Amino acid sequence: MVITGPTAVGKTELSIDVARDLKTGIISADARQFYRELQVGTATPSSGQLQTVPHYLIGHLSVKDYYNVALYEKHALKIMEGLFRRSDHVVVTGGSGLYIDTLCRGIDQLPDPDPVLREKIHQVYLEDGLTALRQWVKKVDPEYYGQADQANPKRMMRALEVFLSSGVPFSMLRKQNFKERPFSIKRIVLDRPRKELFDRINARTTLMIRQGLIEEALGLYRYRHLNALNTVGYKEIFNWLANKYSLHTAVAKIKINTRRYAKRQLTWFKRYDDAAWFHPDEKEKMMQWLCHGAPAGGKRQA
Repeated sequence: MVITGPTAVGKTELSIDVARDLKTGIISADARQFYRELQVGTATPSSGQLQTVPHYLIGHLSVKDYYNVALYEKHALKIMEGLFRRSDHVVVTGGSGLYIDTLCRGIDQLPDPDPVLREKIHQVYLEDGLTALRQWVKKVDPEYYGQADQANPKRMMRALEVFLSSGVPFSMLRKQNFKERPFSIKRIVLDRPRKELFDRINARTTLMIRQGLIEEALGLYRYRHLNALNTVGYKEIFNWLANKYSLHTAVAKIKINTRRYAKRQLTWFKRYDDAAWFHPDEKEKMMQWLCHGAPAGGKRQA
């Protein structure tokens, strides 16, 4: 089963409870929790939580390592194969929609762009910045623009590469070439009323500062150019360290940008026509929905 939802909604605690009940492990689908150096700013589960049930694909990379969704698919499926030898269930949790989709449906076979074309797009980014890429993507593929992480230049450039190489919007090609999985999938999206969610985001940001987010960012400042650190929380602290604005402004921006990110996540999850939506406190209803009937075709369940 997949337990997803926006940042700070309460996925970690609920996933641990569910995995304990089902006597299985948890595979992370949080792209930033893959990096061992990013602890405070990504709300990585505590050492006590990690010991409660087996966790996989958390802290297995360095920010200096290359990683992509194809490698994630390969690693996660291998782990699932082992977990299914011991249990009929596997819990996948996180808020990175692209990684969840890749694990559930497979990575799409998208065209590789001409190196000259790739360099041309990259040059636009270097000369005109992320805003220019966003405007370009919005013009040629508004559907993907509304779903993508618009703060990630690699996502913007990839969408443009695919469109200019094939003449077909990235969003259209991504809907094809689904892979059949040897297990059934049930998806749960956790949500809360907006004020409740935003209050949790604000409170968690304050807690992260107290727990050492500034110190963690200081230790990573020399790596700030890496894609792994193009992440809400770190970017704002890096800008404060570069004297672009005050610490008070940096913290306020973290809260604002995290709320915006949560909205983008919810937009992505609304595409899941097979998902059931619950408040995190509705665990009993979730388990009833999860366990109602046998998985289709007698398949094991993720």
